[in-house]
Amino acid sequence: MKRALDVKKRGDCKAVQFADRVVLAADERNRRRLVMTGEGGTRFLLDLQQATMLRDGDGLVLDDGSLVRVIGKPETLVEIAAASEAERLRIAWHIGNRHVEVQVVGDRLRIRRDHVLEGMLIGLGAKLTPIEAPFEPEQGAYAHGHDDDGHV
Repeated sequence: MKRALDVKKRGDCKAVQFADRVVLAADERNRRRLVMTGEGGTRFLLDLQQATMLRDGDGLVLDDGSLVRVIGKPETLVEIAAASEAERLRIAWHIGNRHVEVQVVGDRLRIRRDHVLEGMLIGLGAKLTPIEAPFEPEQGAYAHGHDDDGHV
């Protein structure tokens, strides 16, 4: 069985020819070791040194040198807009206070659909737009190699 031992980040994959692709929801893209099968039938073992957040457009480097493209599966989300920067910050604080995963897209926020949260956000003055799109939530403060004291 082929093995994927490395990840080529999406910015480095612009002119790359992919052998296959895997379509994964956000919850399925934080992996270290897992048998996967691409849409074209390529079966391989994802075998990374540590759990890695795979992003839409990344390439999984197989041991034969070929690449399998990671595609973010569209999910049911709500896009959140605010009337001002201050309102957007207030809304973001309320989302974070509930430990909800959030994606920042320009001046808008995205979360998974949740009618209770959506009611709260409307009450805070947010404009909500239901969408279907790949979800790329922020990884959190400790996902970037910092210890509990903030050291790298």
